[in-house]
Amino acid sequence: MAPAPINVGIIGCGNISGIYLENGHIFEAFTIVAVADIEMDRARARAAEYGVPRACTVDELLADPTIDLVINLTIPAAHAEVALRVVEAGKSVYNEKPLATTRADGQALLAAAAARGVRVGCAPDTFLGGGLQTCRKLIDDGWIGRPVAATAFMMSHGPESWHPNPYFFYQPGAGPMFDMGPYYLTALIHLIGPVRRVTGSAQITFAERTVTNQYNYGDTIPVNTATHVAGVLDFVGGAVGTMITTFDVWSAGLPRIEIYGTAGSLSVPDPNTFDGPVRIRRAGAPEWSDVALSHGFTKNSRGLGVADMASAMRSGRPHRANGEMAYHVLDLMHAFHDASREGRHIEVASTCARPAPLPLGLSDRSVD
Repeated sequence: MAPAPINVGIIGCGNISGIYLENGHIFEAFTIVAVADIEMDRARARAAEYGVPRACTVDELLADPTIDLVINLTIPAAHAEVALRVVEAGKSVYNEKPLATTRADGQALLAAAAARGVRVGCAPDTFLGGGLQTCRKLIDDGWIGRPVAATAFMMSHGPESWHPNPYFFYQPGAGPMFDMGPYYLTALIHLIGPVRRVTGSAQITFAERTVTNQYNYGDTIPVNTATHVAGVLDFVGGAVGTMITTFDVWSAGLPRIEIYGTAGSLSVPDPNTFDGPVRIRRAGAPEWSDVALSHGFTKNSRGLGVADMASAMRSGRPHRANGEMAYHVLDLMHAFHDASREGRHIEVASTCARPAPLPLGLSDRSVD
């Protein structure tokens, strides 16, 4: 007989909450029993839309002894404060990315969780999708030999043309590195492992951005964080990575991620998605070949990391989208900016383990 699902609450009923609530009905390891927001009308609307039993205040959710895990979907600047409150209430927490906006806050959260005996998880969980899990299997099975280099490029002109509230993207704790870097860095750590040293250059190209979406058309946003960040990563395993995240380019033809090995090259899908395509070109091959995906979870499966965490809480095993990896990602993102400001390589103090790959043959509802 399967153990009972973990009861989950959500704090933050904004734009991203919809997909978590939609997918919360799919996974068997957890059940969303309450939602909370500083705006109660928004919490009530989400609860009614997705059939969640309760809409409540944050204090009420944290005081509920039946809730064991909280998904923190607040804005990045509030991630650490809200997550720490969750941990102090004796509950495990799964943050939207990034884990926190400062190293000190990230360290404090992990220390508090360890002291209370609860878990910290963090998005992104896209590395658990079929595309990136297939890439992991190809690397682990030796299809490209030993990884010697990688490239990762997130090239765009920013979210002000489509996002309903783009202001925070251009403030400290956001920008292209803190907004999209977690997807790319998490994918690279999943595929190659942790990083030991970083260097980089960062700049603000446009001091002000003009909103062109349908919600706030014509508004202007002061830019207070770097919007073009380029850097080099030295991985513990010896590979060298090249990375750019930018909100300053109108178009580009660069790949999302490629991994280059001693026996071939691997083209990795967009790490902000769960699907393919996955392509490989082995040494001596005349052209690239498409690879059929070996794993499931290929649709928008946000919440998959929560399912893995809830399942791990039931069984006692480590969870994959964990706080240690999320902190390593946070440390790396700061290191790019530190290197640019200080004009030197940054030796990375943190590290983490590569998360275990998912097994083959899973159902659409379970990660075990």
